[in-house]
Amino acid sequence: MRIPITDQFLLNLYNFIEKLDKTFDLFAPRTMKEAFYPDIYKLRKKYARKRTKKQFTKLIYYLKNKGYIKIKNLEEKQGVILTKRGVEKVLKIQFRTMKKRGRPDGKWQMVIFDIPERKRDLRDIFRENLQLLGYRMLQQSVWVCPFDVLKETEGVIRQYELDDYIRLFLIEELEI
Repeated sequence: MRIPITDQFLLNLYNFIEKLDKTFDLFAPRTMKEAFYPDIYKLRKKYARKRTKKQFTKLIYYLKNKGYIKIKNLEEKQGVILTKRGVEKVLKIQFRTMKKRGRPDGKWQMVIFDIPERKRDLRDIFRENLQLLGYRMLQQSVWVCPFDVLKETEGVIRQYELDDYIRLFLIEELEI
């Protein structure tokens, strides 16, 4: 299986960091007790690595069961690939944690949409994303936002291929 160049780069970077971590242990700062009893230091580091690896394994298992990732075999190693559901979850977290700044010109963004009933699930997902971006509902299909989130809104529209059903406006005044 041929891997995209970015995935290959990340795999090589991971392998490099893994080797670097083990060599760093030789020169890492230690307490006096660990300097005089190096076996204690080695045991403590071994335990910490084992515990961290176990936590990481549990995290991967959880993400795989939730359907956020898939595990594929890549050149004698396993690689993790985000699924569509995983990408949606990442976007939601990104929208929730992003710092929303007001528009410098004081204008508001307005989104008007008419998504057909047969795509109801996409409509609900779109509304949820609008809320995460800071939009407020004026009507069921008319939402406004005082923040500068035009790029993110366009990204959501493109991701779900809703271009034909949505209109974006920039308005100067709004009476709520």
